[in-house]
Amino acid sequence: MKKKTLIIKRYCQDKNSENRRKHFDGMGHGPLPRERGWGEALQAGRAFRTFSRTTIIIKTFLLLSSALGLMVFIGCKDHSKARVTSNAGTEEIYTCSMHPQIIEHAPGHCPICGMTLVKKENAAREISKVDLSTLLQPVNNTVLSSIPVTTMQVEKQQLRLNALGTVEYDTRFMKTISARVSGRINKLYIKYRFQPVRAGEKIMELYSPELLTAQQNLLFLIKSDPENEALIDAAKQRLLLLGMHEIDLQRMITNGNAQPNITVYSNYTGHIHEAGQKGYSTEPVSLPTETPELTVKEGMYVDRGQPVFQVNNMNHVWISLSLFPRDISLVKVGTPVTIIPETEPDKKIHGKINFIEPFYRDNSKTVTARVYLDNSALMIPVGSQVKATMDVSTSLNNWLPQAAVLSLGLNKVVFLKERKVFKVKPVKTGITANNLIQITNCLSEKDSVATNAQFLVDSEGFIKVKK
Repeated sequence: MKKKTLIIKRYCQDKNSENRRKHFDGMGHGPLPRERGWGEALQAGRAFRTFSRTTIIIKTFLLLSSALGLMVFIGCKDHSKARVTSNAGTEEIYTCSMHPQIIEHAPGHCPICGMTLVKKENAAREISKVDLSTLLQPVNNTVLSSIPVTTMQVEKQQLRLNALGTVEYDTRFMKTISARVSGRINKLYIKYRFQPVRAGEKIMELYSPELLTAQQNLLFLIKSDPENEALIDAAKQRLLLLGMHEIDLQRMITNGNAQPNITVYSNYTGHIHEAGQKGYSTEPVSLPTETPELTVKEGMYVDRGQPVFQVNNMNHVWISLSLFPRDISLVKVGTPVTIIPETEPDKKIHGKINFIEPFYRDNSKTVTARVYLDNSALMIPVGSQVKATMDVSTSLNNWLPQAAVLSLGLNKVVFLKERKVFKVKPVKTGITANNLIQITNCLSEKDSVATNAQFLVDSEGFIKVKK
């Protein structure tokens, strides 16, 4: 009964038992009905005490849970950092060879150009030892990469040079038929250009007052002073020098009559070309689409020394080969040449370089080399095209793979490796052969350069060369 009284006293302020029962309902929500009695009051007090203990246990459990959760969170965070660091070392990276700024972690296609992404080798390389100054270098002249490198090779190269050429007349065998005396053309045996003519054939008949007078003087000397052989021989020699043929001279002496018209004969074999044409021209010979008429006509007057016809010999031609400036240092007089004419592709003609012209022809940036050719049996048409090949050997030179040198127009550069970065290095180059390019300056044999320079260049960027 004491315990019950204590419980009631603890929760009821009034000393009257009736008021205590009246103001206590066990939950503090109002007076306790009289009918419930002391048993219900005691039961309500016991429930309140149990509720207080439960509250304490819950609070303690929540506090311990919070502390345990915080410890787990900190541990997971450290583990996540370690896992990220571990995964960063084995992470696969895919990039576009044309747009290196595209970085993906799975195979796919470039969103810019659509090319298939390629796996970047050694993507997880350690860069902790790279200086900060290196990473801060401008990207237009410094590249951080681990692509393969190469060095210069010092060796001789066997090269095969190709050239195109044209068949032209050999000007050494061009001949000109000129008028030795002044006169009028009474008859012309040449009717059109390119007409073939042989030595000893008639060209024209010419009337010349000067030649007629020389004939009359010779006949007078023979009749008046036949014993004066010296004077008679001088008169004959003069007629021969004036263009009179020896057969016509003997006929005139035999008949005793001066001939008003003398016949002019050709001393050369070939084709008749335009009268008065120059014997040499730097322009290649081009064949016309039609055969034009001669400018020399019957009834025309000619002066002494005037060129009337030009005779070109088809049996002697030369082939003009166009050599590029980079090949000039390799081709010498006497270099063997194999020629394939377009008229007979299955035939190979062997010759050698006979002459290299020491100038550039008009509107041309190539040097012309001549190959003299006997055309009497081949009969290659003048003006036709030919292909030529020349096998030459270079001296000891420095060579790099052609892909290692990047052309920037007027400049050529390589990517020189210094420590772990590649820097742009201008170089001077020479000839190109067998997928190699000659390096003439600015590199040493110990320098390492990127094997593929184009791989290090962004298609949307540019390169600055320090001068």
